[in-house]
Amino acid sequence: MSGNRSSYLGHIAGFGTREGTRVVVGRWLESPLGRFADVMVERADGTRLLLAPREDVAELVGETYTFDAIHIVDVHVGADRAARRWSLAAGPLTAEMSIGSRTSLGHLLRLLPTAPGAATVLADLADPIARNLLDGVRTRGSAGGDRREWYTASDQHAIDAVRATWGERSLGGVARIDPPVRFGFSSVPAVPSVTRVRTTIEDSQGA
Repeated sequence: MSGNRSSYLGHIAGFGTREGTRVVVGRWLESPLGRFADVMVERADGTRLLLAPREDVAELVGETYTFDAIHIVDVHVGADRAARRWSLAAGPLTAEMSIGSRTSLGHLLRLLPTAPGAATVLADLADPIARNLLDGVRTRGSAGGDRREWYTASDQHAIDAVRATWGERSLGGVARIDPPVRFGFSSVPAVPSVTRVRTTIEDSQGA
């Protein structure tokens, strides 16, 4: 029997840095919690951090993924479509991202249906392909405990350049997400990119 399902529509940006820090930014435009952004960080030493703007966001993400520490901080993500830039400020982390052209995968994704009702079916069909073609990427799996999760992407653009700092320290230029991040059952593509995605979470408790 299916449990309670919730849907989150927005973007996931993933990039690595030459210093070794890897960053996953969620910019959610539609969700049961309203609009919000959160940041998952895996430092060069493997420490996994969640930077969340509110307690309810921290609770949701912390129950779904695994972190060594969770911090409630101001999280601001700005997207300038005309300048093709994203800006990020989240506690000690700041970043400016230059958004490039649509990827080959992005062109293919735009051909797929985007109706919410088709999201989990498409994710189920895409998972074997993702496993073979994108190291560490899954489109369905267990999100921890009694939760299941599906990712359905509908567009993707490259991230061409990043200028990021942690406190006063530069994290260096943009790099691949290698090794894959270890927050949950799935990583993000190794090549830095921003993906438009619908995430569906099913909680079987109380079903």
